[in-house]
Amino acid sequence: MIKKKTTEMVDIAAEYAQALLDIKKQIQEAQTRAILTVNKELLKLYWSIGKIIADRQRNSVWGSKIIEKLANDLQNSFPGTGGFSKPNISRMRAFYLAYEIVSQAAIQLEELPIFNIPWFHNMILLHKLKNNEERLWYAKKSIEHGWSRSVLEMQIESDLYGRQGKAITNFKAILPASHSDMAQQSFKDPYIFDFLVLQDKHLEHDIEIGLIDNVQQLLLEMGKGFSFVGRQYHIEIGGDDFYIDLLFYHYKLRCFVVVELKATAFDHRDLGQLQFYLSTVDNMIRQPDDKPTIGLLLCKSKNNLVVEYALQATNKPIGVAEFTTEITKHLPKELRSSLPSIEEIEAEFEKQELLQQLQKN
Repeated sequence: MIKKKTTEMVDIAAEYAQALLDIKKQIQEAQTRAILTVNKELLKLYWSIGKIIADRQRNSVWGSKIIEKLANDLQNSFPGTGGFSKPNISRMRAFYLAYEIVSQAAIQLEELPIFNIPWFHNMILLHKLKNNEERLWYAKKSIEHGWSRSVLEMQIESDLYGRQGKAITNFKAILPASHSDMAQQSFKDPYIFDFLVLQDKHLEHDIEIGLIDNVQQLLLEMGKGFSFVGRQYHIEIGGDDFYIDLLFYHYKLRCFVVVELKATAFDHRDLGQLQFYLSTVDNMIRQPDDKPTIGLLLCKSKNNLVVEYALQATNKPIGVAEFTTEITKHLPKELRSSLPSIEEIEAEFEKQELLQQLQKN
């Protein structure tokens, strides 16, 4: 009897826990929908105010003093309501004027992605970008990835728009059309690893630890869909040991991604090693439902024409891109001496590769 009551209590507790989780989820989803609705209505209001101001300025002699008077009158009419300062009123006008032509082509105003991101995200787009194509692209990406303001600024400053999908690949020739386009957009060129900050005296182990300690930044730079599997991923074949620099699984592409780092300029012979790793992952790790493993070779520099010719001779899906570390370019001179140069980081990669070759021999 006691055992039966205990089992019933456990079942009730588990049922309650699940019900609580379901209710919490519904509350959170409702809160999110409410916030999005309020945000969209606020942006539509700001758009309308901006339109009224722009139209009046076209048809009369409204100047900056009128905008200042309008801001004061609105603040007096709606005390305690923020957003009606003179600078923000001016931003509303700029917001409307920036997308006036774009909105005319939209079936409904709220279909534009700019109405589904916060107001200050929009201000970043207006201040940092000059054309609407890029603004709308970053707005869509902000919605897709849930970027914060700081992440949005970082992506703009790193020119993600200009880098996305720019890696040289053979995907169209190797992968099915339905898969190749998505794969192409999943890779960029160059990759910016400016989070690798090392001490003056450092070993190759420090670089490895740096990558692990900064997995969040690494995944952010790699892009949505990449899941980190391992660094120096060990594979044993016939008693011989091999180590993959970085191994990811891309949950949107449904495949493993092997990333090899080269501290030198692109060498077509590097593709042979990468193809070998792709074959081993396909044969030893890949599951029946997974799609063919994709390779990404990151190198210091490359001759694009040489890369294109080299990829024509491969039968595995591979992309080639450069990686850079730009942090020392933007620091004051007195601080640069405390950070390793690009050459030092590259030297550590070279030492790592040499050690691996010695271990194999």
